[in-house]
Amino acid sequence: KLAYICSEEQAMMVGIVGKPNTGKSTFFSAATLAPAEIANYPFTTIKPNRGVGYIRTPCVHKEFNVQDNPGNSLCIDGVRLIPVELIDCAGLVPGAWQGRGLGNQFLDEIRKADALIHIVDAAGATDIEGKLLKPGSHDPLEDVRFLEVEIAMWLTQIIKRDWAKMARTAESGATDLYALLEERLSGLSIKRAHIFEAARKAGLNAEKPTTWSEDDLLKFLDTLRRIAKPMLIAGNKIDLEPAEQNVERLKTSNYTVVPCCAEAELALRRAAEKGWIDYKPGDGNFNVVKPEDLTEAQNKALQTIKEKILIRFGSTGVQEAINTAYFKLLNMIVVYPVEDVEKLSDHKGRVLPDAYVVPYGTTARQLAYMIHTEIGEGFIYAIEAREKKRIGESYVLKDRDVISIASAKKRA
Repeated sequence: KLAYICSEEQAMMVGIVGKPNTGKSTFFSAATLAPAEIANYPFTTIKPNRGVGYIRTPCVHKEFNVQDNPGNSLCIDGVRLIPVELIDCAGLVPGAWQGRGLGNQFLDEIRKADALIHIVDAAGATDIEGKLLKPGSHDPLEDVRFLEVEIAMWLTQIIKRDWAKMARTAESGATDLYALLEERLSGLSIKRAHIFEAARKAGLNAEKPTTWSEDDLLKFLDTLRRIAKPMLIAGNKIDLEPAEQNVERLKTSNYTVVPCCAEAELALRRAAEKGWIDYKPGDGNFNVVKPEDLTEAQNKALQTIKEKILIRFGSTGVQEAINTAYFKLLNMIVVYPVEDVEKLSDHKGRVLPDAYVVPYGTTARQLAYMIHTEIGEGFIYAIEAREKKRIGESYVLKDRDVISIASAKKRA
């Protein structure tokens, strides 16, 4: 069996969130519709509300002038599509933190997410609870604010129960506040580093938490939310008026905003799946392969997508949102582990078989452990393929590195 970095324990997961009727489910369906079959998905189990999406990156095989044989990903026309896990979170309504609607389910799902893509109805065609309205009737900035409040209040409920006791314990010197909060927030994908950075950014003294006012605590938790659950906005329904103007307004929220038309992306992927068009996720254009198979209505719909979405905005935005979540919000890079540094192959002779998505800052030895525990334990050195130079265990991997690892142990 191949060993993958993207096990359930290690994988960075992105949650797709939003109120009902924003196109959240359409976005998730489009994002997880496989462009082609991959022999081995890198996730052991996929639950009903989880799916396999892809990040898109230029493959290194052209740079090395070799023909690759991908195993854990796809390479189409020089583009690597690498599987990542997405969580389709329950539709959100105001009061979710109090259990309203599917609030408990929503909050249980976002606790597993490392970053969030907030699908916002940029056309303003749904009210705060997702009920349909005439386009332009609702301010999408309200949706951004209410999601912030829901997550902040959820964190507040978790912390406030024992806040006074934790504050006194921290000041007594028995243990520090970071350790106490990390324990309380365990299971929420919130790490000690997140907590430390939130206290620093909020300008609060972690050695004197009993002096924090209620406003200080709320400020801290809101800052923690932004750090531990970074979010971008997919301004959906960009094909409707006045979505384009609202996308510009959404940018004043200080989040990265990606114009998006999930419906168009789903239509293109389904057409590609049927072999009607040549299209890869994230392309800015497509070619009709079998015009004879298309009805007049289908051909017209595809041309409308090309003219109103692709030519105008450069893409449907779905793939851009996923890439931005992983590469910008989570600061991930792509590396290619190989066994034979000369042939860039594994022990089966497959060239550049695997592409791993790893956090920036990952070292050569950490990569060895990601491949297999025994390889990590027996790490001797690694070789960086471009310069053919030997590197040590503390070498920090760079994006698009091709790495061969020498180990005293071989994986089973």
